[in-house]
Amino acid sequence: MEMRKNLLASGPKQETPECEKDYTVVIPTAVEGPQAPTWRNPDGGLGRRRGEPGLSNITKKSRGLVCALVSMLSLVLIYIHNPYISSIICSNEVLKGYGFDASFHAPDSSQSILNSSPDFRETDSPLVPFTFAPLPLGSIKPRGWLHEQLKLMADGMAGHEFDFYPIVRSNPWLGGTAEYSSLNEGFPYWFNGIVPLAYALDDARLKAQIRNATQYVLAHQQASGWLGPEATYDSSTLWARFPFFLGLIQLVEADSSFSAQVIPAMHKFVNLMHALLLNEEPTSEVWGRARYADMIICLQWLYETHPENNAKVLVDTMQRLKDYGLDWASYYTEQNYIFSDLDTISTEAGSFPFVHAVNAAQGLKTGAVDFRFTRNDSLLQNSRNAVQWTFQFHGAASGTILGDERESGLSPTRGSELCTAVEAMFSMSYLYQVLGDNAFADQCELAAFNALPVAFTADHWAHQYITQPNQPWSRPVQASGLFWNVGNHAQTYGLSPNYPCCTVNHPQGYPKFLSASFVRVGRNGLGHALLSPASVSATLPDGTLVTATCDTDYPFRHILKYTIYSTNPFTFYIRLPTWSISAPPLISFNGSPYTSPPPDPHSGMLGLPLARGSNTIVLTLNPTLRIAPRANATIAIYHGPLLYALDVGEAITTLPPSMAVLTRTSPSSAPITNSFPLNPNTTIPHQAHDYIINNTLPWAIALDPDTLVFHASNTSNSSSSTATSSLPNPIWAYHAPASFITAQGCSIAWPLDHGVPARVPLVGERNCTGPWREVVLRPYGSLKVHMAELPVVSRRNTTKIVG
Repeated sequence: MEMRKNLLASGPKQETPECEKDYTVVIPTAVEGPQAPTWRNPDGGLGRRRGEPGLSNITKKSRGLVCALVSMLSLVLIYIHNPYISSIICSNEVLKGYGFDASFHAPDSSQSILNSSPDFRETDSPLVPFTFAPLPLGSIKPRGWLHEQLKLMADGMAGHEFDFYPIVRSNPWLGGTAEYSSLNEGFPYWFNGIVPLAYALDDARLKAQIRNATQYVLAHQQASGWLGPEATYDSSTLWARFPFFLGLIQLVEADSSFSAQVIPAMHKFVNLMHALLLNEEPTSEVWGRARYADMIICLQWLYETHPENNAKVLVDTMQRLKDYGLDWASYYTEQNYIFSDLDTISTEAGSFPFVHAVNAAQGLKTGAVDFRFTRNDSLLQNSRNAVQWTFQFHGAASGTILGDERESGLSPTRGSELCTAVEAMFSMSYLYQVLGDNAFADQCELAAFNALPVAFTADHWAHQYITQPNQPWSRPVQASGLFWNVGNHAQTYGLSPNYPCCTVNHPQGYPKFLSASFVRVGRNGLGHALLSPASVSATLPDGTLVTATCDTDYPFRHILKYTIYSTNPFTFYIRLPTWSISAPPLISFNGSPYTSPPPDPHSGMLGLPLARGSNTIVLTLNPTLRIAPRANATIAIYHGPLLYALDVGEAITTLPPSMAVLTRTSPSSAPITNSFPLNPNTTIPHQAHDYIINNTLPWAIALDPDTLVFHASNTSNSSSSTATSSLPNPIWAYHAPASFITAQGCSIAWPLDHGVPARVPLVGERNCTGPWREVVLRPYGSLKVHMAELPVVSRRNTTKIVG
């Protein structure tokens, strides 16, 4: 696409392979002496704060070794622990001295379930079947702690935005005037998340909101087919229809009574969109062009479930949307992907749409979406490149993408937008359904159990706009010069602490995680893909009716009890996370120990053939303490899928709710002020507040990883037959999860910059300023203030006390 080539041409390109770049060395201990290699780019791109200087270069010979390593590892799809290849590659040998295991396991698909599934690629349809087919919304219901979380959402901000939040209640889509952007995306974002929430809980109040909103929007569809409040429109104004359509397809799945009204309206709009794309050249508008895959998902759903004699137009519109969209496949190649530190180059002219963090999170699934109708096999590896490189260069330890609007490297003081977390979860679950790589499901769980819960208060009445991995307090900061393009209140908790998009978009997170948790496998299989407490009822393609219930406190504990009934024999699958495969699980089948074959090497799915009737399976996973190297000789610490962070205490100041009056400074423009005031006549629920949270314990701590000890919960795993969890509710409250980790640490000199911790002190700067003492780490999602990426020191070799 010529326009796409021009966009890339306007920004820097990688002229040589990544392995030929210069690297620098950081000492991994606090001892003077020879440097051992932990790598980062000389411009600081993997872990640098803005303005942080680079270090000296290593030798050409060492660079050649790195080249060989990177060449081999580039063939491997991410992971044994997590997908931050740059940090893991570069720190592996160093950190082995601390007993870390950062090796990689290449997926072996030679005996994969993907090859044995009877309907894989065997179809006359123009669409490649899913490897793991999603189930209709409403097939899966939450249980245990997940049910409690969705109930908190319904009773919290998400479930009451329609009642008082002007950007929903008085949105132009519903005849009002309150909108934060000319894109008119506020209502569609809300709709896309509230539909799966309402039907997961069978919440009559939320369903009534959805019915009223849907009927209003469809009743005001223009004669041309246009849906939405715009008086004039063209292909440049398509974007907001994409999340609205995602909501509509979920609605029809969950409640077929909407079909008679919704399906004709969708086809009418598709015909108009097809004509617009047929007659217009792509515009300079970026949002719809960057996120076109969301609409193609809807078109594919229409083709497979409600083609309505419009199949040819649906397929042609898929191709025309792809042509209209930005060329993500070209971007995720070695020739075009920006490996450089984005703080040192200009991305405004052409590459910005690709490095906008929310675009990037949504764009990760684009190759898989396109693959389904193009059957272009090159898009499979291209999709893996997209995930690997994104998390290699911009991944947070919590499973999301670091980007304070634009991707921002690996510095733990840079922020990650809440919208990015929920969009990354959706992309990862979709990628697992299409490609079947276990790493994608791992990544989805990592974000769901870490990046998502840390960004909202335990009662779900307040949220952050961005979260910092190292965030010892949540209060106004000097954002200019610290973040790329967010306001001073962005990492505080509130109703709308920055741009309102996250207020309306975040509700999709857990409901869509739930709806992707079980999948169909071939013609006679059902699988638990994203582990969590839930129940499912599904009819398989061969006619077998299956109901299954999983009672578990996972990820807080690691026993999963399944109670299953089927009308015919079938195969039940359970996905084993990558971190669990090295320590085989214990399985009890109908009360007796069971030795199973190894899981599918590609997907992690463990297949268990079941006879008709009732069956019970108890699966016990055996997680171990895992330490993942991060940039600049820091570490992130995991047990199972949970990230553990330093507990710095919390002192909370409660403030009245507000909406941001935001002055943002973009590198390419003068300051922009957006005001989103609450209507003084609006009754705001008394539960809504803004918060300032300060630490009460030291945060400038370095750890000796040899001293880490995991302390499990003393309460046995829930194995009851009810949907009630034995865990505290809300589970993501401070100190609610019972497990914790202790370690020996010492305070170090760690200055502030713009009101937050400056860059992580380099190894030679890590001198203890006080005695060694025990420190505590707790699940990251429960610590709204925290330190998640910690510098490493050795107690054996560190005796110097400064001061």
